[in-house]
Amino acid sequence: MNMEEMKEIEGVERQDSEEMNNEQEELKRIAPWMKQITIRGLVASLLIGIIYSVIVMKLNLTTGLVPNLNVSAALLAFVFIRSWTKLLQKAGIVSTPFTRQENTIIQTCAVACYSIAVGGGFGSYLLGLNRKTYEQAGIGTEGNNPWSIKEPGIGWMVGFLFVSCFVGLLALVPLRKIMIIDYKLSYPSGTATAVLINGFHTPKGDKIAKKQVHGFVNFFSLSFLWAFFQWFYAGGDKCGFAQFPTFGLKAWKNSFYFDFSMTYIGAGMICSHLVNLSLLLGAVLSWGVMWPLIGGLKGEWFPATLPESSMKSLNGYKVFISIALILGDGLYNFLKILFLIARGIHTNVKVRSLKIFSHEQKQQQIDLQRNELFVRENIPIWVACAGYTIFSIISIVVIPLMFPELKWYYIVVAYILAPSLSFCNAYGAGLTDMNMAYNYGKVALFVLAAMSGKENGVVAGLVGCGLIKSIVSISSDLMHDFKTGHLTLTSPRSMLVSQAIGTAIGSVVAPLTFSLFYKAFDVGNPDGEYKAPYALIYRNMAILGVQGFSALPHHCLQLCYGFFAFAIAANLLRDFSPKNIGKWVPLPMAMAVPFLVGAYFAIDMCVGSLVVFAWHKLNGKKADLMVPAVASGLICGDGLWLLPSSILALFKVRPPICMSFFAST
Repeated sequence: MNMEEMKEIEGVERQDSEEMNNEQEELKRIAPWMKQITIRGLVASLLIGIIYSVIVMKLNLTTGLVPNLNVSAALLAFVFIRSWTKLLQKAGIVSTPFTRQENTIIQTCAVACYSIAVGGGFGSYLLGLNRKTYEQAGIGTEGNNPWSIKEPGIGWMVGFLFVSCFVGLLALVPLRKIMIIDYKLSYPSGTATAVLINGFHTPKGDKIAKKQVHGFVNFFSLSFLWAFFQWFYAGGDKCGFAQFPTFGLKAWKNSFYFDFSMTYIGAGMICSHLVNLSLLLGAVLSWGVMWPLIGGLKGEWFPATLPESSMKSLNGYKVFISIALILGDGLYNFLKILFLIARGIHTNVKVRSLKIFSHEQKQQQIDLQRNELFVRENIPIWVACAGYTIFSIISIVVIPLMFPELKWYYIVVAYILAPSLSFCNAYGAGLTDMNMAYNYGKVALFVLAAMSGKENGVVAGLVGCGLIKSIVSISSDLMHDFKTGHLTLTSPRSMLVSQAIGTAIGSVVAPLTFSLFYKAFDVGNPDGEYKAPYALIYRNMAILGVQGFSALPHHCLQLCYGFFAFAIAANLLRDFSPKNIGKWVPLPMAMAVPFLVGAYFAIDMCVGSLVVFAWHKLNGKKADLMVPAVASGLICGDGLWLLPSSILALFKVRPPICMSFFAST
């Protein structure tokens, strides 16, 4: 062993020792759980929650595809508080030190807030109740009744979110020790967030954070100014840079164009290459091949007199083939997760029984201290059980008053089953990082729609889907947060309280944000920007549950069988083929999105992927460091402009110029 290697080993050991000492010192000065929640932290959480609620609401109402922004939220929390403390420092005011615990609390609260905008059904099951979606699903379609309509309203939406979301917070609290400490579930997103936060709050991490903050601010400013500039040229339908016919007018008519959206480019930088390429493949397959071919069969497969938006026309193929892909992918992953859960529990039981007789494996001191802190700051089981019962009773009383179509006894059964479903989902998320809440919701949708009959099936299915999905999703998110808290030495009590505060804020902010979009833009227009594709998909799922396959247009069932089988086959190929082959197998769930939405956003996402790929080739270390910051800046800058542009639209202030493109004559 040469001297250089010796020095390198000594350096690594010294660094590890320093990190251990830092963490042990941190343990000694951890604030009590109540002091970890600060006023400035709540203000920062509110601001981040509002910004991200606007961003994800746009994504929800345009494509329905929302990337994981947890790491981005942690970075933004760091930016906000560090900027605030520096301002106070320059003003000569002494402020409380910014700790990793406070950073974690802000991130948790902000994520809980904007998660309501992601999963509250504003682009899916709740919006599926409105009149426009009812009309798109086909007036006169069996099961699609005129009385199965409830127009969006801030009041009832806030009430629904409050009674449905808080139940999920307490469903798995008694099992937190089992899942985090005993089973040692990894929760990759929670772990990644913790690693980032821990990295910020070290001497070395401070230097890295400065670079990330600088990159974030630069690209945030660039994105905001670009969005502002684009606005001036969007003074009419299909005007502006967002309608630029990059690949020619014929391609543009089939939605193949680059629309200069910094949000989608940023999202593409965050999403994996496989997701982005799957989107592009789905776009090419649908808008490049299938829809032109099926459209050419007008008069043979469906009446030529029907408008394209009719569910018995081309739009029916778009919707139901998307559903087939989503259901095939969802069913496979649902069964796969159940298998992994069963195997994981069996393995853990065996390992734990062996550990009773063997003391060979010893945890490091810091892990023991983390565990001790996590267990010491316990949340009494009676509090969780009493809270779950109280919130369930409130929900059982209130929801049938809002939606008489959903009978109270269905809700009782749902809340009895919810903890076990939540456990399955949270355990699966801990193993695979996949939150399968939507699939549990879809199962509930089909079951309730079928059981409630043709009169009430659509509303009962959509609302029941929302109930199950909310409980299962929020309880899984809480486990991710507990994992982050465990690794950042943050009290579980403060985590639960911050999650509750974030949920309460989100239950108000999300409906207000949605209302802003709903009033300012033409939400649900299949030819507009805000297509809200999943609203129509979910309503048609409910109709399918009520009516059966007679809801499908001609030859659509055979195509659905084919794509359902393709989704299963693609997943099997990915899981059972060698890694060098499996990594190239497309994701059916991602492929399904452009089938209904269009190809333009897939192109944007692939541009983001291309940027990341090129950056890694040029400078891999810098790319690893800066990609999250740059992507967050692009998303936040573009997203922030949505607020003033929405307000301008509400006041009927239109852009002064319409930049449009036509074929030369």
